[in-house]
Amino acid sequence: MTKETYCLLENFMLCCMEDAAHDKEHIYRVLYHALDIAKTENHVNYDVLIAACLLHDIGRKEQFENPALCHAMIGSEKAYQFLLEHKFEKHYADQVKQCIQTHRYRKNNPPLSLEAKILFDADKLDVAGAIGIARTLLYKGIVSEPLYSLLPNGSVSSGEDDVVPSFFQEYKNKLENSYSNFYTEKATKIANERQHIAIEFYNHLYQEVNWSYQNGRNELDKIVR
Repeated sequence: MTKETYCLLENFMLCCMEDAAHDKEHIYRVLYHALDIAKTENHVNYDVLIAACLLHDIGRKEQFENPALCHAMIGSEKAYQFLLEHKFEKHYADQVKQCIQTHRYRKNNPPLSLEAKILFDADKLDVAGAIGIARTLLYKGIVSEPLYSLLPNGSVSSGEDDVVPSFFQEYKNKLENSYSNFYTEKATKIANERQHIAIEFYNHLYQEVNWSYQNGRNELDKIVR
């Protein structure tokens, strides 16, 4: 890929990024993860991979404004049209489009090409470990969702069976289960190395807030009769 092409794609991406949890720094981390993974794979088309990484989240704005939309589908079409408008070959635009369409975890729409699998893994690595925790907390703040919810008896819910959105609910139902869904050996290895950090953080946070409620309510009951 030429520097001119890279800058063209990068500038288009920068014009589309507004979501703080999916900002340009997320894009660069995904790109750098992808390049690291690609070193361990054979016959990677770097022109397709780099373009797909740079443009994979350009549909986020539309999804944020209308949650019924899928940013992967919106973004893939925007990328496809952009590439055609700038005289890239249709076959190339199609390859990039397919990568972007399948980077979001959906059982009925898995990534098929090597480049799509690398993008999928690189994107998922950015929800692993400490960075995954930080980004999830950032997003929960943006959409005004709480850290945790309370059970009917007033104790803190672990989030496991919650239907009410919260950080604990997101962790138990998504983040905790995200470490086995990788396609490449390199990404699997990195994710496994990061997993203990996320587990440790969640356990400490749950223990701290749970202790606060249990201890505080006991003390309050002694005083307020």
